[in-house]
Amino acid sequence: MKILSLSLNKISITRVKALAKRMVFSTAPASDTALLHQKWNSKLASIHDNIIKSESDKRSYRGIKLANGMKIMVVSDPKTDKSAASMDVNIGSLIDPIDLPGLAHFCEHMLFLGTEKYPDEAEYSKFLQEHAGSSNAFTSGEHTNYYFDIGHEHLKGILDRFSKFFICPLFDASCTDREVNAVHSEHEKNVMSDAWRLQRIVKATSDPTHPYAKFSTGNKFTLDTNPKNNNLCVRDELLKFHGKYYSANMMSMAVIGRETLDELSEMVLELFSDILNKDVKVPVYEKSPYTAEQLQTCVNVVPVKDLRNLMLLFPIPDFTEHYKSNPESYLGHLIGHEGPGSLLSELKQQGWVNALMAGSHGGARGFDFFLIQVDLTEDGMEHVDAIVTCMFQYIAMLRDVGPQEWVFNETKEISAMAFRFKDKQRPTSCVMKLSESMQYFPMEDAMSADALLSEYKPELINQIMERLVPENMRMTVVSKTFEGKTDQTEQWYGTNYKVTRISNENLQKWKNCEKNEKFHLPDRNEFIPTNFDILPLPSQSPKVPQIIKHTALSRLWFKQDDQFFLPKSNIMLELFSPISYISPQYCNMVYMFTELFKDALNEYAYAAEIAGLKYKLENSVYGLQLHVTGYNDKQLVLLTKILHKMSTFEIDSKRFEIIKEAYARALKNFRADQPYKHTGYYLRAIKCEKSWLKEELSDILPQLTIEMLQEFIPQFMKRLHLEMLVHGNISKEGALSLCSAVEEILRVEASTVALQELEFSRFRELQLPEASCHVFQHKHDIRDISAVEVYFQLGLQNTADNAMLMLLGQIMSEPCFNMLRTKEQLGYIVYSTVSRSNGVHGLKVVVQSERTPEYLEGRVEAFIELTEKLLEEMESAEFTRHVAALVSHILEKPKKLSTESLKHWIEIISEQHHFNRPEVEANHLRTVTKQDLQDFYRRHIRVGAPQRSKLCVHLLGNKVEKCSVKPDENAYDKDLLPCPSLPQPTVVTDIEKFKNSLQLFPRVQSYLDAKPAKL
Repeated sequence: MKILSLSLNKISITRVKALAKRMVFSTAPASDTALLHQKWNSKLASIHDNIIKSESDKRSYRGIKLANGMKIMVVSDPKTDKSAASMDVNIGSLIDPIDLPGLAHFCEHMLFLGTEKYPDEAEYSKFLQEHAGSSNAFTSGEHTNYYFDIGHEHLKGILDRFSKFFICPLFDASCTDREVNAVHSEHEKNVMSDAWRLQRIVKATSDPTHPYAKFSTGNKFTLDTNPKNNNLCVRDELLKFHGKYYSANMMSMAVIGRETLDELSEMVLELFSDILNKDVKVPVYEKSPYTAEQLQTCVNVVPVKDLRNLMLLFPIPDFTEHYKSNPESYLGHLIGHEGPGSLLSELKQQGWVNALMAGSHGGARGFDFFLIQVDLTEDGMEHVDAIVTCMFQYIAMLRDVGPQEWVFNETKEISAMAFRFKDKQRPTSCVMKLSESMQYFPMEDAMSADALLSEYKPELINQIMERLVPENMRMTVVSKTFEGKTDQTEQWYGTNYKVTRISNENLQKWKNCEKNEKFHLPDRNEFIPTNFDILPLPSQSPKVPQIIKHTALSRLWFKQDDQFFLPKSNIMLELFSPISYISPQYCNMVYMFTELFKDALNEYAYAAEIAGLKYKLENSVYGLQLHVTGYNDKQLVLLTKILHKMSTFEIDSKRFEIIKEAYARALKNFRADQPYKHTGYYLRAIKCEKSWLKEELSDILPQLTIEMLQEFIPQFMKRLHLEMLVHGNISKEGALSLCSAVEEILRVEASTVALQELEFSRFRELQLPEASCHVFQHKHDIRDISAVEVYFQLGLQNTADNAMLMLLGQIMSEPCFNMLRTKEQLGYIVYSTVSRSNGVHGLKVVVQSERTPEYLEGRVEAFIELTEKLLEEMESAEFTRHVAALVSHILEKPKKLSTESLKHWIEIISEQHHFNRPEVEANHLRTVTKQDLQDFYRRHIRVGAPQRSKLCVHLLGNKVEKCSVKPDENAYDKDLLPCPSLPQPTVVTDIEKFKNSLQLFPRVQSYLDAKPAKL
């Protein structure tokens, strides 16, 4: 469960929206709806079958309004693997009582802990776990959303349980203290997160009388200590809150399943008509959170990490009702543009910023904000006023030229195209979007409101531009340079900040800024595709990727799309270089090459990205991975441009220094990441054959010069192996042409030659000895909370062990969470999962907590011992349900082309090539018996198992003075499950020395006859 926040590091740009050229409606025969009206007359208010949907969407939709005022969208998908539902309650943290911050969030936690019909608090989660399901919930300012997915056969059963949470919840008093602790743990997890801290500063510096200023998450003080001090019973207040606001007319729900629309309609009418309608009015906040007192101010904020951000915030009206024209998106598109003549282009040219984001975000009914944010360079911190001047110069240019209908029409065309060829959404994504959308838009527009425009209204654009003025602005500047220069501390997160009035001189300067001739509107987008033809599928088209070209330099895998039939393709290319990871500095140089290249190509590639054609370039331990995805019409143009520039790349000296400094900060900022992320990081570093720690990368980085990097790039490009996958709406001949074009560019312009056979080798995993236990400890120097990661290594992957391990993970998941988080309240981050890397697999349990690592390890081991009892006592029917749930999960089909492509690509670069892995492992799972699984557990996992290979990472919180390397079995309360007697572990003090003492696993073998390369 989570509470949604506005991340000031990643403000979403409001993207272009448009009217589809072809509107497709989901319709049902009139006789069907007539029968529904006849049968459910007293419980049914209206039916809406004219839902606008994408032309590529094969699902059927129907909107239903119940007599109690609740709105429901049912979605029929005869091919869905999972059913899903989402209930959106149009009440969130903005409505929290003044003296009980976090009550809406607390209600979200308490709601699912038993009902009158199903009093067992674990009934819901257990039913989901046994039927391939999952669930979660979130609280935002205006919404509380509860959602789940489940194997399609079990929709009615889970909906029955789900509905009772909104009809007859228990809010069991015995769970109150425990869930207060859960809310507190969630808050503590976020206390040192800059995104959460900055979000809170934005609210804390608003009008203190406005609901927006409230502390939304809640913690133990707001939900326990303070209420008790004021003679308030938090459970009584919770019942009042729920009784007042949880009304049917405030709820909208979406449900997707294989059933017909009529069957789904009857299901929801039967189960949800009994929710009471209390005629609650949806809150509207017509007053802005920022009055004259809060405007024309600058807030200087000290972050935890070494960040440098500048944000301008302009209060604007709520334009939700104008969704068919969406004026915010027009301005977000232009101010956030990254092409030639843009605001970002000029600010980067000056060396002041690295990134810019713009758009409306973070408001509520009645008010909204328009934000412009930049990531500052060191020099940018010295020129904040000049950057703001540039921002107002660009806005002035937009005022001078006025709203342009051609810009509106171009974005309209792009978005119409995106809606027409929209990828199929996962069931949970689909229902979550619909359930919230129905709170704002008519049912027929619930699918399309955020994607289709039909009304060009320049007067609305001008209304926003009239508010993008210095008088209606507040600034936030984030930097470590403000340490020791602040005078206020935020109450809930402890963030230091200072608020000052912006000088009248600056306000007048920005109001009357001179024209900047470098700014102009973007050029017309040449990347908008025009060819949407779907290629015919050959009669003998392979079901999995096939090698269609294999040379000394490259290997090309190809599969024509046979599932989605959209005008899209995915090109995935690995440039494997043996020098990529030979030293920390070489690793740094590959990273710097990658970032400098993306920075240099950004203006060109941005137009393609807007038009639905994207590229992603990332460094890896093996070199570079280049993915070009989206509409296939102009993919070759973008791909060849990338490779031409890469082959002849010249570094800009100013950008080199800026990006090097940003990289140095990023390496050091890892210190402030959450402890559980550190445990995973150190575990990977210990297990892998070769790994450079961030400290090693950081220590050597200052020695990197532009001359060294410029010399390195041609060396890198000189000797490569190319692994390539082409998948989508493209023919075999087209794929071969793409590969030939890639090879030709690299040979001619980069003089690329093939590797020798021994140079093409991937890293292996280190083999922990059998019947061994090792522990590594590291201290976190920023965060107070600790974490532990307990890992059991099983060996090389194979079908039988893969199936057994996944089944054990499936069975352990819910009991692990229930024992360690729900019952013992160790912390918010608690999970068990299967781990795979370099062809080796294992099981791991992760806990982050205020407790010490050795205490946490002991509780994990107590759970591990409990697992044996759970397996022994498990009825055959329950075991069968777990097997069926896992089979259902494994066989779940990809919902979009990119998901299928990635699945194939992972098999290719792992060199396992097990493309039919799901079917093979599912078939094996069906043969596994409970005894097989018990034997597997006793052989590999339990204490004293002959093949148990355990590695534990202790991450000590900043305040932990010392920590034993071994849990004390006698240190736990007697009412807890006892910790078993554990062997004395071997302590890893020197990672490299420890790794050198171990053997390596053999390389994983391919399931095909494909060799690494034909050299």
